[in-house]
Parts: sequence; structure tokens; C-alpha cells
Amino acid sequence: PCPQRPCDAVGQSAAMGGLGGPGAPLPLLLALVLLAPWGSAGGSCPPRCVCASNILSCSQAVLSAVPAPLPRFTAVLDLSHNNVSRLRADWAPGRLAHLHALLLSHNGLSFVSTEAFTHVPHLRHLDLSSNRLRALEENLFSDLAELEVLLLYNNEISAVDRTAFDNLSRLRKLYLGQNRIARFPLELLRDGSRLPQLALLDLSANRLRSLPVGELQALPAWLRDRLYLHGNPLACDCPLFQLVARGRRRRLSAVMDFQEELRCLLPTAPAPIGILALAGRQPLNCSEAREAVLEAHLGDTVTLSCDTRLRGVRSRHWVTPGGERVLEEGGNGSAALLANGSLQLRALRPEDAGTYACWVAGPLLNETLYVELLVHNFTLHGPHDTLNTAYTTLVGCILSVVLVLIYLYLTPCRCCCCRGTDKPPAPRDDSINSSVLSTTPNHAAGVPGEPCRSRSASTTGPGQNGRFKVGGTPQLPPRHGPRAQRKVSDPDSVSSVFSDTPIVV
Repeated sequence: PCPQRPCDAVGQSAAMGGLGGPGAPLPLLLALVLLAPWGSAGGSCPPRCVCASNILSCSQAVLSAVPAPLPRFTAVLDLSHNNVSRLRADWAPGRLAHLHALLLSHNGLSFVSTEAFTHVPHLRHLDLSSNRLRALEENLFSDLAELEVLLLYNNEISAVDRTAFDNLSRLRKLYLGQNRIARFPLELLRDGSRLPQLALLDLSANRLRSLPVGELQALPAWLRDRLYLHGNPLACDCPLFQLVARGRRRRLSAVMDFQEELRCLLPTAPAPIGILALAGRQPLNCSEAREAVLEAHLGDTVTLSCDTRLRGVRSRHWVTPGGERVLEEGGNGSAALLANGSLQLRALRPEDAGTYACWVAGPLLNETLYVELLVHNFTLHGPHDTLNTAYTTLVGCILSVVLVLIYLYLTPCRCCCCRGTDKPPAPRDDSINSSVLSTTPNHAAGVPGEPCRSRSASTTGPGQNGRFKVGGTPQLPPRHGPRAQRKVSDPDSVSSVFSDTPIVV
């Protein structure tokens, strides 16, 4: 493109009598007008920007504000590496219905209006990383119902409003690393109603000092396994160790890729230590949690065992997938703590599925046992079994009918070449087993080394193209004995072996 005004190339060519000049053919001129999106109908390319199709790139253009006017068909707008410090509500005076990617990283951005995204309702990718944002205000992104990726890392964010991510039902990835967040409202993610499709949450390199492990266990599995927490000044405790050790056992990338940065602080240690180094280390002396998987069906009653190896247990309690603690024997509702420390669940529902944690406190060690409960969405002795039985019966009936039809209508090829040695033909007589009266035609014995021949092939004369010669009589080898002069039945006879209806005398 031209350095100064790359989008005016078509106009310059027309002025100089080029492709679009007066001498150009009318079809070519019409094609240029229809195919060039940056013509007068769609708007011109802003100065110091590069325009290609529906992409508008103004990166490193030393801009202090969003260029105006913006073409209405812009799909990707790159404003990174500029000096746009404030994003007001009127940065896009017109509705940009086609814009799906907005890049504003490295701008020193310190203010974003809560109405800044009103005119871009179909935005799917928003990059606000490497700026100076300090807080996520109330309903800041609520107009972006189709947003899928939100990058906010490397800012100065210390406060996150509980409603900042409302209405983001399609958000899949949220990057908040390298900020100043001391507490993130994980309760917004617990029930899955706020961000139901969130699959990655990056909270690394912040100021988190403690983690609500119970709330983390209540998160959906796809989010819990892609939660990045490295680089935070966390306080060492056994639940934190067991959380990280569980991720290492499952070889999660959030643990395996950042083991050196997963560190915590001990009151007696002068420097942070590795979280995975807490195993058997005083004063905590933590041990890895054990896991079990239990399958059940709707309406069942199951008992989750808390079979600890510790002696002299002082206390124990269960934490449900919803983050509720079951402390007292007897319990309330469908969950009850038994005298031996097991948890009994009655009348299982689909929402009872998830990971249950049994926390055991001993005189020297603490231990955690996890039980993954899978609840199948049907009863064990209900309509499901009845449906299976009916389906099996129907399949059996269909197979029976098919086999009967095969037996009745598909007769196998009676090959005569499968015999290993020559056998003399059976003597022909006039008994009831004669081939004239039999519904199954008799075939002559095959000759070893020759291919199998059908009846029609054996009676086909040369030059007949395999068609049966009507009225012809096959030549038989001479026979000896009293019946040697017996004639073969004529093919046109009603008692022929090729007759549809044999006549029995």
C-alpha cells in the first residue's frame, strides 16, 4: 500500500488514466467499484492506518484517540501500541455490527467507560492487556454477550466488582494474571450461572495470600483443571499442598508447566518454598490426598467412606461439591454424617454428582480423602431396563425373520468342483428319489481341476454367448447296463428338472 493514503490507490489510478481511468472498459470499472470495500460507500481508510479488506490496523501509529470515522464494515480493529489513555462511550459514534476483534494492548489505558462497548455487541475477542487499569467497574462488560476471550493481564487491577462479568454467557477464557488482585470472587463461578462456559481462568502473579480450597473443589471440573495460580504469595497449608499434588498426579498443565513458580510462605521459613515440598515437612507434615470414584443412579442411597489411615483422629468433616460442610452426625436433608465418619446420601439427584472431600485432623498429620461421585441420569430398575428388554426382543424378532427369508429364497450355489476324488455317478432308476420327480436338480460330478459349471453352462453350445439352447439335449457319456438306453428328459417336458411345478405320478 501507499505510505500516505493507501486506501486512495484506486482513486489515484483513475485520475491518472490507469485501470480505472476514462479509457478502462466499463465491466472492469464496475468490478473495481464493487470489490473495493474502502470506496466512498464504506468510508475511507483513516490516516496512518493500514487497511486490508475488513481489517483496520493502526498499531504503532502514535495515536492519542481512536481514529474517526471508522468504516462500518470493520471486523478487526488493531489499536495496540499507541497512546489511547481513555476509552469513552463515544469512541465509536456509529454501530459497528461487524466488529468481532478489538485490540487495545500497550496504550497506557487507565479509564474505560461502562458504555464503551454499547456499539460493538458482536465483539468476541477483546484485548486490554498491558495497560494501567486499576479496577473492573460494575457491569463493565455486560454489553458483550458474545465475548469469548478477554485479556486483562499486566494491568494494575486490584478491585473486581461482582457484576463486572455479568451477561458473559459465552466467555471461555479470562486472563487476569500479573495484576494486584488480593481476592477474586470465586463464588461467581461456583454455580455456573454467571460464566457457564468459562474453561480457563488465569490468576497468576497476583497478591492472593490464601485460597478457599472448598470453593475451588466446587468449581466445574473443566475450569478447576485449568486454573492458573502460580506466582502468588500464598500461605502454606495442607489443603493447598493437596490441591497442587492432585494436579501433579493428573498431570495438569497449570501444575506441570509452573512447578517452580508454585511456592508458598511458612512462618518459620525466611523465603518461599515449593508447595510440593511440603510433603512430610515440619511443622505441617502434609500427606497427599487419596481419591476414589463411585458410580450410582438416580434415587439410590450411597455411603461415601472416609477410610483414613490416621490414628487418634480428633475431628473430621465432609465438604460437598457445592461447598457446604457436613459437620454433625445426622445432618440435614439428603446428606448425613454417620458415626464411623462416612457420609450417607439418600435419594440421589443429578446435582449430587461431583467431588466430595473428607477432611481428617489427627494428632500429628492431617489427611484429605476425595470421592468422585458419578450419578447416572436414569434409575437402575426403572423404564431404562424395560426399554432395553423391549429393544432386545424387537431386534431378535427382526433377525429371526431375516434368517427365515434367507433360508427360503436364497439357495446356495451347488458347486460340483469341491470333490477331491472322482466318484461314480449314482445309478438312475425310477424310484421316488429320481431326479425327474425331485424339486432339486441333480448335477453331474465335477472333473478335478476344472472350474465349477452350472447346469445352463453345461448345455450351452459354442457361439451361444452362454444362453441356454432351448430344445437341445445334452450329450451324456455312454453307459452300460440294462438302463443304458434310457433317454434324458426333454427340457420342454412338464416333468423336466427345470420345471417350476414338478408333477408326481
